Amino acid sequence: MPRPVDVPALVEGVKGGDRAALARSITLVESRLPAHHALARELLRELAPLSGNSIRVGLSGVPGAGKSTFIDALGCQLIEEGHRIAVLAVDPSSSVSGGSVLGDRTRMGELAQSDDAFIRPSPTGLHLGGVARATREAMLLVEAAGYDVVIVETVGVGQSEVAVAGMVDTYLVLMLARSGDQLQGIKKGILELADVIAVNKADGDNAGEARVTARELSIAMRLISSQSAERRVPVLTCSALHKVGLADVWKAVLDHREFLEKSVGLDSYRAKQQVEWMWSQVEASVLDSLHGTHAMRRLADELEEKVGNGQVNALDAATTVLREFAAEVPTLDWARPAN
Repeated sequence: MPRPVDVPALVEGVKGGDRAALARSITLVESRLPAHHALARELLRELAPLSGNSIRVGLSGVPGAGKSTFIDALGCQLIEEGHRIAVLAVDPSSSVSGGSVLGDRTRMGELAQSDDAFIRPSPTGLHLGGVARATREAMLLVEAAGYDVVIVETVGVGQSEVAVAGMVDTYLVLMLARSGDQLQGIKKGILELADVIAVNKADGDNAGEARVTARELSIAMRLISSQSAERRVPVLTCSALHKVGLADVWKAVLDHREFLEKSVGLDSYRAKQQVEWMWSQVEASVLDSLHGTHAMRRLADELEEKVGNGQVNALDAATTVLREFAAEVPTLDWARPAN
């Protein structure tokens, strides 16, 4: 029988820096069990006032760019400077089995051994975006536990990976030297969102190629960047393996944070993200509820079969789903008035 959730104990544990309590708290907010939703909201309400004090960095990159190795090296460097590092590494989940690779911890061996680092792999599940839905809540929890640098490592690069930009202050993209032309292997939309770009593995025979790639990317960014005219996206080179250039990349991250403070204000920037998060939560809850009751699942199965064999057209089927869903709303957990 599962142990009952003691929210006050979790709150005190997180406040006190108890790593086990922090891990259990993140598991609670990741849970999709209806019985855990209200408990998770209570936990977040209690700890939210302690959050918001970290440097939030999102990290994406082309496949093989060395994201985990980069985090391992940078994280250890930042710990030496007195920081506490939390890494929320979002792993791909199988659309068939739901299983997750969760291998990042083994690729961050040195960082994982530090008492000042907390690494949490989270499966994406089937949600679009490559960022687990609970990642944003997990970020608030690790901040409440006193971690002052939070790095969100996404699965890779693709159209859906822009979700990470909506929850961090600075979006860092790792590239590889001469992976084709400037844009090959990475979506243009990702580059448009990048605040800092680093060409990794700039060592040995690759060092010269890395400099050429950085120069080409700098030219490309002038054409496609969505950044304001006041700021040009820096394109740097580094070697995570040899721990070269990491200080310059981190300085670029801090420079961007300072730019946000002066241009729009960090609080205003995050407030806008909160509004976007609110609507994403509304949409996610509605989508979950559409498939969350036995009646709706049975209706969906019936209509899918009828649409598939031509008995019912898609528009009429959609109307039926929405009409039945509207009737179900008063019975749903999130639709009931709070006590």
